[in-house]
Amino acid sequence: MRNPIFGKLDPLPALEHPELLAPSTFAAVQQYVPDALVAQIDPALSDTEVMCANYGVPLSASANIVLITGKRNGEVRKVACQVLADQRLDINHFVRQTLGVRKCSFASMDDAVASSGMPYGAITPVGLPDDWPLWVDGAVADTEWICIGAGVREAKLFLPGADLLKLPTAIRQDGMAQSASA
Repeated sequence: MRNPIFGKLDPLPALEHPELLAPSTFAAVQQYVPDALVAQIDPALSDTEVMCANYGVPLSASANIVLITGKRNGEVRKVACQVLADQRLDINHFVRQTLGVRKCSFASMDDAVASSGMPYGAITPVGLPDDWPLWVDGAVADTEWICIGAGVREAKLFLPGADLLKLPTAIRQDGMAQSASA
């Protein structure tokens, strides 16, 4: 029986399709999440909500990464937060307090692209540089299969949510996000 998480997509073993992954993503798949799957998509449909609507992937089984920066005593602190696509990151309370900064904000598009080495709209925690600690919301980690970016706009990765915790800088953070309708 076909997994409904995949919608209309036909994911293939990511290890067999490096052409569908950013180079750093492919290297991380090889090392940390070798059972990940990858599916090719139309790059014009890469944004999460549009991709889910067009390919039938449930929004509740998709996750977005949000790159956050803040400063404390002149030191720049940053974190990559992975949250379900139908939830909202609690940046003003949870992230700010846990990061230990007075004020934090989304990394600018230019900074996100430059520091990740991935195009905007395709940034993924799989292959993100080690100087970006990764916080995985508990709801993401508990998802049987999750759809995330592949480091390129023309593909999406599928893997068990718990596999994100195998990445070297990953930490589970329960309560980091809340329902978007809250």
